[in-house]
Amino acid sequence: MNYEFLIKDLNLNKSQKNIGTDKGLAKIGDAIVNLAYSVAKSIFLTKNNQNDKIIRTGKKVSKNVLEVALKDADMKNYAKTRANAHDLADTVEALVAYVWLSNKMTLKEIIDFLRDNLSGDLYNRTEEIKNATIAFANLLNYIKKFLPEK
Repeated sequence: MNYEFLIKDLNLNKSQKNIGTDKGLAKIGDAIVNLAYSVAKSIFLTKNNQNDKIIRTGKKVSKNVLEVALKDADMKNYAKTRANAHDLADTVEALVAYVWLSNKMTLKEIIDFLRDNLSGDLYNRTEEIKNATIAFANLLNYIKKFLPEK
């Protein structure tokens, strides 16, 4: 289904800041990011355990993971000036929502991308944070090509 009408106004005046600071997009993106990560982590844990047990997790992505991922991807220019960790996390969520609403990536593609970029012991919280940050930084670097250059 085509949802581009929901971002038509952003596409008229396409800019990094307009997209990255849109609160509505961030709210939509919050749901996409958390769903995608939860499913990707569930698939990763299920495929990487020895006892053939199906693992489903409802873990949300912490704002700190998203904040650091945005910085690591060198994409703070999409965020508002003087942004705190919450603002930077909102920017990541807005960017993911924009790419999804623009039909540049499906939810399945986002899930698969995150799953393919996860590694390590995700039961260890410190290691999970490190690896989730890397996965989201890689996702942001990948979606740059779908975003405005200015």
